[in-house]
Amino acid sequence: VQLQAFGGGLVQAGGSLRLSCGASGRTFRGYSVAWFRQAPGKEREFVVAIRWTDGATSYADSVKGRFTISRDNAKNMVYLQMNNLKSDDTAVYYCAAAPRLIYSSLPVLSSYDNWGQGTLVTVSS
Repeated sequence: VQLQAFGGGLVQAGGSLRLSCGASGRTFRGYSVAWFRQAPGKEREFVVAIRWTDGATSYADSVKGRFTISRDNAKNMVYLQMNNLKSDDTAVYYCAAAPRLIYSSLPVLSSYDNWGQGTLVTVSS
């Protein structure tokens, strides 16, 4: 499955942004879809994931209560609503997908074999 992430941009601290991830080549059915991010000079880290089969979600502690992942079955899209953004949220955000993941594997970077190109989110303080 080919992924495309978009929606990044420049936003002030405390603001909101919504990222989108679309798939081409097949639907997300049966897949788990995640967002990871990579800040300058840092390793790529898990943000949030959703399992398509049952809608189960997993969030990194750093974004709980601020970020929300959702899906649109009809449009074959996954969204990341980011509220109350902080300067630490500045990063390139990547969407990733993998089939048939167990819940404990959702936050694990190596679980995913399909990656989008990334979209830059810059939060100004």
